[in-house]
Amino acid sequence: MMDWVPIFFVTFKVLALGTAMFFAIKWHYDQGEKGERRAVLRTGGKMAAVFVLALLGVGLVTFILGRMLGLDLSFP
Repeated sequence: MMDWVPIFFVTFKVLALGTAMFFAIKWHYDQGEKGERRAVLRTGGKMAAVFVLALLGVGLVTFILGRMLGLDLSFP
């Protein structure tokens, strides 16, 4: 019986996130049709830059925290 729990939850998560992503993309596409295309591209570029900076920040904080805890983070 417990073997089905992860299968059920993963399937539910995939369906829920897939549905949410579909409607989010549809909504943003419809908003882009209404507004100026240049503004949409500029906003998308800004969001991509913020995402990359956040990703680098999280990676740096993780690396520093790992060093402080004494983890060996060197390549073999």
